Amino acid sequence: MMGDEENGVANGDVPVIELIIKIALCSPLHSVFTVGRNSGVSFNLISWSFRTNFEATPPPILIDNGLAVLENEKIERHIMKNVPGGHNLFVQDKEVATLIENLYSKLKLMLLKKDDVSINALMSHLRKINDHLGRKETRFLTGDTMCCFDCELMPRLQHIRVAGSYFMQFEIPTYMKHLWHYMKHMYELEAFTQSCPADQDIINHYKLQQGMKMKKHEELEMPSFTTNIPVEVSTNGDD
Repeated sequence: MMGDEENGVANGDVPVIELIIKIALCSPLHSVFTVGRNSGVSFNLISWSFRTNFEATPPPILIDNGLAVLENEKIERHIMKNVPGGHNLFVQDKEVATLIENLYSKLKLMLLKKDDVSINALMSHLRKINDHLGRKETRFLTGDTMCCFDCELMPRLQHIRVAGSYFMQFEIPTYMKHLWHYMKHMYELEAFTQSCPADQDIINHYKLQQGMKMKKHEELEMPSFTTNIPVEVSTNGDD
């Protein structure tokens, strides 16, 4: 986190938000981190892996000054109303909302079907996102500032990278340079890297969905994080 003086917040007056999350496609998590990095909010992040069972209320749970906020939509509304700068994150863009819709379902279908039709459907969707980014010529989906749609898209892209590669040897093509440059910008943000699930947690999530179990040596592995950019893309410069 940035220092208190950099954010213009006196010592002892820094707002503290506690966020309990289950590592998954958690848009509010990235939203909280994004606005917090720019507004001096201090975070106590508690992450639970996919293997954790919850007897009571499952994550995400946001706790702000003793007030517990449950469910994604309520967390987002709380951010907009109570976190400084939070309202700037939630923009309205019907085109982008439609563009990223159903991307995750296409990943799940590919992992289930494992056929050319489902692979091509996912590839076609990624190509549309790549083309959109090429037309916009901006760092993020709607401009040069990260917004709620980026908080939704990037976790899905991360799952596609990790789970797609592990189960299907599926890789996002390097010719989708606009998409790769977008991912590069996201990997450079603390808001994403500090809340990004380990590869092992992502893989285990889909293993559990398919009735598979993690092997003992996999459970003992040190967490790894796929955040590299292909050489063909990184040496080609930004758009």
